[in-house]
Amino acid sequence: MNARLAAFVASAALVLASCAHEAPDEVESAAAVPVTTAMAETGSITGVSRVTGVVQPAPGADFVVIAPEAARILEISKAEGDTVRRGDVLVRFEIPSTAGEVGKQEAEIGRAEARITNAKAAQARARDLFDRGVAARKEVEDAAKELADAEADLKAAQAGASAAQTLANRSVVRATFDGVVARRAHNVGDVVEASSSDTVLRVIDPKRLEVVASVPVADAVSIKPGAAARLVGAAAGVALKVAARPVAVQPGSVTVAIRLAFSGAASYPIGAPVEVEIDRDTHKDTVLVPASAVVREGAETAVFVVTNKKASRRDVTLGLENSERSEIATGVKAGETVVTSGQNGLPDGAEITTAAAGEGGGKE
Repeated sequence: MNARLAAFVASAALVLASCAHEAPDEVESAAAVPVTTAMAETGSITGVSRVTGVVQPAPGADFVVIAPEAARILEISKAEGDTVRRGDVLVRFEIPSTAGEVGKQEAEIGRAEARITNAKAAQARARDLFDRGVAARKEVEDAAKELADAEADLKAAQAGASAAQTLANRSVVRATFDGVVARRAHNVGDVVEASSSDTVLRVIDPKRLEVVASVPVADAVSIKPGAAARLVGAAAGVALKVAARPVAVQPGSVTVAIRLAFSGAASYPIGAPVEVEIDRDTHKDTVLVPASAVVREGAETAVFVVTNKKASRRDVTLGLENSERSEIATGVKAGETVVTSGQNGLPDGAEITTAAAGEGGGKE
């Protein structure tokens, strides 16, 4: 019995000794995470809104031809892409009611003029007879009334003829500026309606273009007329400026349309989508960090601040932003060191090795 107990104790001792030797292999040492850093500074920043827009003709540089009333096209000589000069005939319509109405009103003028002639002669006879005591005063008054009525009819006929001629003149449409035919939807002989959905021809001035950008309502408040803007992406560097912004916003609107004028000549096709950056307000003497330092998680924004070789996560409130820097309204002070790269997925309080932004690396 004692021999068996001694053997058991010896075996247990061997097991414990074996476990004691294996324990160090299970201990893991966490490696420091390499990151780059920069210092939060005090300075000035101009906010930028990066939005999409569409190239459109400027006001007064877009002319759409629509029939004045249901009509047939007699002449349309310009094709898409053709240049036009101010005063060129674009479309000539045949309006059946126009020619007949002009003739009718001219006939009314002739009848009114003949009636005036007869009324004047009758008035002269009535006065002569009255002066000789043959006619009564009422006959003179009736003659004067007939003349007045005839003159009123003449004025009405002349007004009707003028209106008919105005409509007749609308049967010929001329270019109101030098431009290019952007769209042609009909040919000679087509019958068209007097509706904006039945456009005959569209002429634009390619020298007067602008960008209509959709800007979030919250950003539009800080965008002023005359503010600088620029195209980005493939057309980077093309300068624009804010031409106008709406003075009222429809309830429930998420974005508003802001018009941007090209600073120089532009050769972009109408309807082309573009991406633009628009300068907003400028804030001075404010805390700034590199834009890359900001971590976004849903609606939350944070920055990792370096303290004692560790990265501490801090929630921050942002102010203005652009492609290079972000304004920190609350959460970070000037002079503190922030992580600018390597912070994605970084645990709060993780040990780090740091290098200033632009350096190849190095241990803190």
